[in-house]
Amino acid sequence: MAQSKELYDAVLTGDAKKAYAATQAALAEGADPMQLIAESMVPAMDAVGRLFEAEEYFVPELLLAGRAMKGAMELIRPLLIASGQKLAVRVVIGTVKGDLHDIGKNIVASMLEGSGFEVIDLGADVSPDDFVAAIKEREPHVVCMSALLTVTMPAMKTTIDALKTAGVRTQVKVLIGGAPVTSQYAKEIGADGYSENASGAVGLVKSLLAKA
Repeated sequence: MAQSKELYDAVLTGDAKKAYAATQAALAEGADPMQLIAESMVPAMDAVGRLFEAEEYFVPELLLAGRAMKGAMELIRPLLIASGQKLAVRVVIGTVKGDLHDIGKNIVASMLEGSGFEVIDLGADVSPDDFVAAIKEREPHVVCMSALLTVTMPAMKTTIDALKTAGVRTQVKVLIGGAPVTSQYAKEIGADGYSENASGAVGLVKSLLAKA
């Protein structure tokens, strides 16, 4: 329907008002909420990711697209809950203990949600115990950790160790990212993967889940 195309275009161009209005109109016409996610929002965020990788989009465009998608999800999420429908994959995400930076984490969270995943955002300065508690309570498939400072990177290892101690490490795939983080560091601390940007993080989540 026309609103589905309008929603796609609004997310792609980062127009939050149009995304909200298009979603509202589509739902009023009887559109299926999951269909709007699968046929409009996910393809739009995939396109945003490709444009970012091609260096046609940059961080501001990612933020705007994420905001537009979130606006649409504000209307869709209550309908999914009311109908008992669930998104197929849950992801817990947070910036590790001691690190208050959350822009990168927010972009990744938006890209993941726009790609059809249920995202539980724990925020910034998240303790290992809070990650453990979220895994036990929400039973996610993936845990994403971010650190922007070199001095907070060790908190990633501390968190992974806490997951092992709590007996929940084998229940989830653990991905890490952030400016100072490297693939070598991911291997050293026992993470399942690393990505240097938001678009790559989405692809990595899909890849790891496909292998699982």
